[in-house]
Parts: sequence; structure tokens; C-alpha cells
Amino acid sequence: MIDLLLAWNDERHLAEPLAAALEVPLREIERHAFPDGETRLRLPPQLPPRVAMLRGLQQPNDKLAELMILAPAARELGAATLTLVCPYLAYMRQDMAFTPGEAVSQRHIGQALAAWFDAVVTVDPHLHRVATMDEVLPGRRGLALSAAPLLGAWAARHARQPLLLGPDEEAAPWVRSAALQQGLDHGTCIKQRSGDRDVLVALPELDFRGREVVLIDDVASTGRTLCVTAAALFERGAAAVDVAVTHALFVGDAVEQLARAGVRHVWSSDSVRHASNVVSLVPLLADALRAG
Repeated sequence: MIDLLLAWNDERHLAEPLAAALEVPLREIERHAFPDGETRLRLPPQLPPRVAMLRGLQQPNDKLAELMILAPAARELGAATLTLVCPYLAYMRQDMAFTPGEAVSQRHIGQALAAWFDAVVTVDPHLHRVATMDEVLPGRRGLALSAAPLLGAWAARHARQPLLLGPDEEAAPWVRSAALQQGLDHGTCIKQRSGDRDVLVALPELDFRGREVVLIDDVASTGRTLCVTAAALFERGAAAVDVAVTHALFVGDAVEQLARAGVRHVWSSDSVRHASNVVSLVPLLADALRAG
């Protein structure tokens, strides 16, 4: 359990209901940006022993610099135990050096967070070559929650006997978790990516004719994979295609591109504030923080 929740004003959509669910005070971190790009940060002058800091890491670079400053400042002000509540955890994709000389960002960001925080709670991090968040945070406690069952339940209520489809084989356990609790049909595609926006998708050998298909994934950024998959599904006779994702990054005109591709609905959790948010992560996060 925690004694206090700290958050930035752009996290209020999660911070206020989370603090209410935990029945703890919420205090805002004051932030002032100087013209030269530096930032002045201010915390409450006295902190209780058990503090959680809520910060999603979409658009992560400035936020990471602020966490680097704030974590030791919080300890100086009285926080003995410091937990980062990070609904979207960036830099998890690069979990190996794919070409010589590449920095393995997952490893190095994990080491930095482990130096700053006693524990990190996140949701559906992009972990494919490590089994748990504990491996990402050496010597610290890492907890990875999942919105997959919540999104599966939403899809079951808002589409007609939907078939859940993952964009690649790495998503198979996640899609299976979303589907099985609702007794839904499911499958995964095979994806080949040659660039940020260059994607080839092979559908599984399933009968999509007349089916309402929900493309379900952990994160959507450019939306290119989802667009290509939707087009292939319509070619195979799908009656409708919806999209459900945990982290709605949706950069640029991604949502407009999905609409042009024929996607009917876009649904997401509120890990990242977006017009598509339909599923709240507050109960998941509150239960995790209560358990300590």
C-alpha cells in the first residue's frame, strides 16, 4: 500500500480516480519549462514514507530526464519507498542488438529505473525475449499487468461473436488471454517489417467470411500494421474489422488511416489519454498498489 500518489497535471485522467480508489492523497508535481529547454520541478516539501509516482512514458525523453531528477529529490524529502506507476513503459522494444553497435535500450532503461525506484508497475510492456519485468529491473520489483482480458471482454460486448486476431506470433499469448476468458475464437498473423511503415502481413488459415474481427494488440503507433491487416481481412470476406489496443499512441494521422482502411471502431485502454479510451486501468493499478 502507499501513503501518497504524485502525478503531473497531464495524468489527471488516471491520477484522480486512482487516488480515490486507493483512498490516498494526490499531489501534483509542479513543472516549469525554461526557454533553454531545462525544467524546474517542485514536489511537496515533506513526503510520507511510501510514495507512488504516476508517469506514463509516451514521448519519453523529457519525462525520463524529469524522473532522473525527481526520484532522488523525493527520497531527500522523506520517501523511503518509491514506486513508479508507468502505464506505458517506453524503450522496451529494443531488447537485443539487431545489428552490431545498437544500444539495447530495454536493458539500459531498465537499469536506470532500477537505480531510481524500488518498484515499477506497468501494463502490457513490450517483452518478448524476457519472461518478467524483474529481469528488466535488476535487483528491484517489476510488475507487468495486462489489459488483454479487459479488452477481450469489451470486444465480446460490442461486436457480434468476434474473432480476435493478433498482428504477429509474438502476440499469441496475449491474444489467447483476451479470447479464452470470453470463449472467443482467436488467431495470430505472421508479420514481416522492413521499415517503420513497411509491413507485410500473412493471415492465418481461418475462415473470416462474414465474421466480425477484432485486431487486438498491446500498442499502436503508426497504425500501418493494422491497416494492412484490415485490408487483407476484407479481401478474405470479413464483415467488419475493429481495433482494440492497450496503448493508443496513434501518431500523426494513424486513426484517419484506419478509418480509410475500413476499420469500424477503435478501442483502447486509458493508459495513454486518447479519444478511443473505453477501458479503465484504474482497478488493475489500484489492486497492484494495494498488494504492495
